[in-house]
Amino acid sequence: MRDVAILSFAQSASVRREARRNEVEILMPVVREAVARSGIPRAEIDFICSGSTDYLQGSPFAFVMGLDAVGAWPPVAESHVEMDGAFALYEAWVKIQTGQAESALVYGFGKSSPGDVAEILALQLDPYTVAPLWPDAVSLAALQARLCLEAGVVTEKEMAEVAARSRRDALSNPNAQLRGEFSADALLSEPYLVDPLRRHDCPPISDGAAAMVIASAEVAARSAVRPVFIRGFDHRAEPQDLGVRDLTRSVSTELAGEKAGVGRAPVEIAELYAPFTHQEILLRRALGLGDGVRINPSGGPLAANPLMAAGLIRVGEAAARVASGEARRAVAHATSGPCLQQNLVCVLEGE
Repeated sequence: MRDVAILSFAQSASVRREARRNEVEILMPVVREAVARSGIPRAEIDFICSGSTDYLQGSPFAFVMGLDAVGAWPPVAESHVEMDGAFALYEAWVKIQTGQAESALVYGFGKSSPGDVAEILALQLDPYTVAPLWPDAVSLAALQARLCLEAGVVTEKEMAEVAARSRRDALSNPNAQLRGEFSADALLSEPYLVDPLRRHDCPPISDGAAAMVIASAEVAARSAVRPVFIRGFDHRAEPQDLGVRDLTRSVSTELAGEKAGVGRAPVEIAELYAPFTHQEILLRRALGLGDGVRINPSGGPLAANPLMAAGLIRVGEAAARVASGEARRAVAHATSGPCLQQNLVCVLEGE
């Protein structure tokens, strides 16, 4: 397996509603910053891959507009995934593994504010038996949370503690949308939003974008940037139908974590794309992360959740902490689909 390095990462501040800028205008400064910090001239980047969804923008092939933020001259080799930018990162990583590219620009972007994102996500469900019922994403997560509570996998106190810690950690993150000092007991006194989930158990609606430049070890050696290496990478999917899988576990995360090599050495930091509090607990169990691992020091998706970029942000946040020397080894995770249907795990190490 070839060594692939993360050279740079940039993200926009996540906001509840970006009223003055469209997706391209949000993305342009982020791409510019990532390329500038990578030490690789834009014209020398071999491959570009993006992650977004036409459903958020309300038009077919809307991802093509994102190329306006990159520039298509000189001609570029480009691809797109209708998923989070973390999965675009995986495609770019494979491209370098196979020798078809030596460097790549990856980005993810989305504006959730114009529509009803909870209902929009119902369109990813089974089109014959489930989608016509229009179950919103929060209600599906609530069903999963109820199963976890009844199985004794989580408690409401543990869920509130996840939310309180996430908001507290977000105080040091200038890009976070929600932050503050809260106690778990105070959060538990709030009313339910969708039983058993309270508002703090759910992610905010966010607009935002993120971009990253990666390269082979040979190219990274010529850059003045201190690289962070991807030492393991895998993603797995489970059935779409909720009734045929155990929602109190994340089997695909377990498999992806095993294949990526999470357990081969100690992990100090993990950035987990857990949109709901109970899901963080499930993911920690699936990856075997003990009490000594710091979870979502950025605040995680409970503090900012720009769809199609939040997973890539988890990789970028973890890489930044490895690059700074705060951690020697970190794990990043991204998810797609209802109730942790598909999961990606990325293991990062310094030089």
